[in-house]
Amino acid sequence: MIKNTLTIAGVDPSGGAGILADIKTMSALGTYATAIIAALTAQNTQTVSAVEPVSPAFIAQQIDTLFDDVRIDGVKIGMLGQASVIRVVADKLEKYKPPFIVLDPVMVAKSQARLLEKEAVSALINELIIQSHMITPNLPEAADILQLGSSPETIKEMYRVAEKLHALLPTKDERWVLLKGGHLPGNDTIDLLFNGDKMLEIEHQKIHTKNTHGTGCSLSSAICALQARFNNVPEATRQAIEYVHQSILHADSLSVGSGHGPIHHFHALWSR
Repeated sequence: MIKNTLTIAGVDPSGGAGILADIKTMSALGTYATAIIAALTAQNTQTVSAVEPVSPAFIAQQIDTLFDDVRIDGVKIGMLGQASVIRVVADKLEKYKPPFIVLDPVMVAKSQARLLEKEAVSALINELIIQSHMITPNLPEAADILQLGSSPETIKEMYRVAEKLHALLPTKDERWVLLKGGHLPGNDTIDLLFNGDKMLEIEHQKIHTKNTHGTGCSLSSAICALQARFNNVPEATRQAIEYVHQSILHADSLSVGSGHGPIHHFHALWSR
């Protein structure tokens, strides 16, 4: 039986990030993708010129209507934008209790436009992170969540940050932190996957391209899809990282905009 996955996030009209990237990823990896729109953006590969929130009441209605009819095997949460939106999503997920929730704490776009209001960070921690089975922050997002003042700059610092992030998660069952190390200098990237007991290092080579728009959205969506299919977080994470790596590797075969272009979500399918 094909698994059904859900993304709750914002819309990037250029298709590189947000819900469109999530749907492409979930579809490419063999699940049936559904979506709840939480925000609209006026965005291209260079800038985010405006953000238009969707009303919490309408988001609630979207979620209720979907869950009343469709079995959801995994949920990915991306850009929510406001504390009021975070609270309504958290309330509905508490009600429906999907088997796996992966939270990508989208805070700042590649253009440096802020996508999560600063006053909403505490709501993200207290309402949504505590419900998530996995969180996937990059280093600046981790620093924002933990109020560190500056991002980790070494693997040793990343270990400490991953442990602090995991302390925000409930301990009643297994929860995971994937701390992404792409902002560290060097030619290799090390991501840390931590479940409160074992810290796994997942290393991969950096690819030098400007076309990396939507990598975080796509990675969390890939984990959601693969976890729904295989129910094995470490394996789903490794395969998701490899999928995004290959999508970046093939990104230059696309020609979308003149800024940070998208990754190639369908590289394996189109090559056939």
